[in-house]
Amino acid sequence: MENTIAVSIIIPLYNEEGNVAELYRELKDVLVRERIAHEILLVNDGSSDDTTQLIADLHAADPCVTVINFRRNFGQTAAMSAGFDYARGEVIITMDGDLQNDPADIPLLLSKIAEGNDVVTGWRFDRKDPFLNRKLPSMIANKVIAVTTGVHIHDYGCTLKAFRREITRNIKLYGEMHRFIPAIASGMGAAITEVKVNHRARKHGTSKYGISRTVRVILDLMTVKFLLSYANRPLHVFGLIGMFSSGIGMALLALMAVQRQIYHIAMGDRPLLMMAVLLIFIGIQFVTIGLISEIQVRTYHESQNKPIYFVKNILQKTIG
Repeated sequence: MENTIAVSIIIPLYNEEGNVAELYRELKDVLVRERIAHEILLVNDGSSDDTTQLIADLHAADPCVTVINFRRNFGQTAAMSAGFDYARGEVIITMDGDLQNDPADIPLLLSKIAEGNDVVTGWRFDRKDPFLNRKLPSMIANKVIAVTTGVHIHDYGCTLKAFRREITRNIKLYGEMHRFIPAIASGMGAAITEVKVNHRARKHGTSKYGISRTVRVILDLMTVKFLLSYANRPLHVFGLIGMFSSGIGMALLALMAVQRQIYHIAMGDRPLLMMAVLLIFIGIQFVTIGLISEIQVRTYHESQNKPIYFVKNILQKTIG
C-alpha cells in the first residue's frame, strides 16, 4: 500500500456501539483487498454509550483510524463538516455507521470518480426500511428536492457518496444541509452521477431519523434554492417580489381613482384603499431589502476574497 492517502472515509457515529467493530472489519477488508491507500475518520457525535471507547481502541490499534470526538451531539451535518475539515485524501467518501451502507460498494464509487465525475452519490435502489414512515416520506422529499434544485437524483438521503477533495473544500454546511451537497456542488459546476448501491437492514441499535426532520429539510431546501439561484443577485428575487406587490397596489389605486372620478364612489371608507397602500409600502420594503442584500453580498465576497466562480482547470501555454 502506498504512503499517500488516496481516500478518506468519513463515518459519523452516534450511539453505534453494536455496529462499530463489524463496520470497521468490513471496511478494512475492502480497503486492504483493493489496495486502497486510505484513512478512516470516525466522527463521534456526542455518543453516550460505549462508542467512544470502542473507536478509541480502534485508533490505538490502527494508525489509519482518526477519531474526532464532539463535546456533545451536534448532528450529522456538523459531523460531515468536521470530517471534510480534517480529511487528507484526494477522494472523500461518506457513509453511515449503522451497517446499512455496504463497504463493498466503495470500489464502484471510486471507479466512477476515476471516469471524471466530481460527485458520485449512492442510490438505495432496494431499500431495506419500513415503507410508511421511512421510504414514502423519502420518495416524496427526493422528488421535491429534485424539482426544486434541478438536480435529478433518486436518493438525496443516501449517505454513501464520493467527492473529489476540491469540491468539499469549497462547501460549508449548516442545519441539515448534508443531504443537499450534490445540489450545492452542481452550483459549482461539478460533474455528478448516481449509482445503485446495496442497502442492508439495520442489525443493531435504533434509527436516529424520523418524520420530525421533514420540516427542517423543507426549510433547508428553501435556503439551498436561494443559494443556488440568487446568492450573488438577491435583488433579483426581492426586487421582483417588491415590484409585483407595488404593481398590484398601484393598479388598485388607479382602479379606485377611475371609480371615484367617473362613478363618484367614495374612497375613504373602503378597505381596498388601505390594502393598496399597504401593498405599495410592502413592495418598497422588499426592494430596499434587496438593495441591502446586494451590499452585503459584495461586502461578503470582497472582504473575504470569496470567489463568485470556481475553476476546474487552466490550460495555458508558456510564452517566450
